[in-house]
Amino acid sequence: MDTKHIRIKDFDYELPDERIAKFPVAQRDHSKLLVYNKGEVSEDMFFNIAGYLPEGALMIFNNTRVIQARIHFRKETGALIEVFLLEPAQPADYEQMFQTVGGCSWLCMVGNLKKWKEGPLRRTFEIKGRDVTLTAVRRHEQGTSHWIDFSWNDDEITFADILERVGELPIPPYLNRDTQESDKITYQTVYSKIKGSVAAPTAGLHFTDEVLRAIDARGIDREELTLHVGAGTFKPVKSEEISGHDMHTEYISVHRRTIEKLIAHDACAIAVGTTSVRTLESLYYVGVRLDGNLDATEEQLHIDQWEPYDVNSKLSPVDALRNILSYLDRNGINTFHGSTQIIIAPGYKYKIVNMLVTNFHQPQSTLLLLVSAFVNGDWRKIYDYALAHDFRFLSYGDSSLLIP
Repeated sequence: MDTKHIRIKDFDYELPDERIAKFPVAQRDHSKLLVYNKGEVSEDMFFNIAGYLPEGALMIFNNTRVIQARIHFRKETGALIEVFLLEPAQPADYEQMFQTVGGCSWLCMVGNLKKWKEGPLRRTFEIKGRDVTLTAVRRHEQGTSHWIDFSWNDDEITFADILERVGELPIPPYLNRDTQESDKITYQTVYSKIKGSVAAPTAGLHFTDEVLRAIDARGIDREELTLHVGAGTFKPVKSEEISGHDMHTEYISVHRRTIEKLIAHDACAIAVGTTSVRTLESLYYVGVRLDGNLDATEEQLHIDQWEPYDVNSKLSPVDALRNILSYLDRNGINTFHGSTQIIIAPGYKYKIVNMLVTNFHQPQSTLLLLVSAFVNGDWRKIYDYALAHDFRFLSYGDSSLLIP
């Protein structure tokens, strides 16, 4: 199959607005679960998912945490400007960014940009009993984003403090509603830890401590990685063929222990969510790049969009992962940091992921392409069943377990 010439219109289906879940179910694990097992479709409740997983397997979760990435400023004219944080620019490291005091810079989207021709935006508020003024200055465009410098007049207040006080959680645009206080809890996974996403890894929203204990009881290893989900995850495919679609860059972080566990499990894993899939599958191509080149820089290890289709490597997934361990050893570090633009679509051959937990995705989306590749083109059977059996769709919707 010539993946680049896939027509996105072949991945369309009718999704009525009433099937889009505007809010989650009252109890996370009481969502419905569609089980696709080697072509057979059935349904259950999510709290029973552990019973479908093989004992002794390895399950990988994305522990990213959604930040309150929307900041609103009101100009003296009354115009409301929204600044949407996309990724840190200076400092570029997420952890350093949130501990920054005095000032920092982000790449952002700007809402109502035509009303912000020039000059700074300012907003004053109270934190820890002190008045703080946040100033935003737009410097230049960088691709489709805007480089914005933030500064504030208190060296004891971190940027994390500011976001906690005035930032707004960015729920998906297709929910067509304002963010509510409840979203601060329901739009985070129970295991979220590392701040940086502007969208939740929504497959994980169904898990509760009880479900995780049931998974542990089956002797299943649980490991975590980090992929910070960007706004590009909602970017529609507008080109007729997917060759015309530019995938967004996402930043990944995987600890040595997780890679060691993957090797111990013969490079096979159950992925929770498409973000975990993109990270795990990108690791294979990182290992291919490192083969015979352990001195590569982080920039040289960036995985390009079409790399899986242009590279024909005979390297085994286990050996690819061993190359990453050797790279960590060579550099005296315990965590691999990298970036990926990988697009997974029909024609892609999965290297590591052998089972997938995921929600139901938008028509004509790259996430639907990923699912189709995973179930060998059988996505329509899954979605027809979900539509016919009252499953709820998208971020706050129901879940599926896919076993190809």
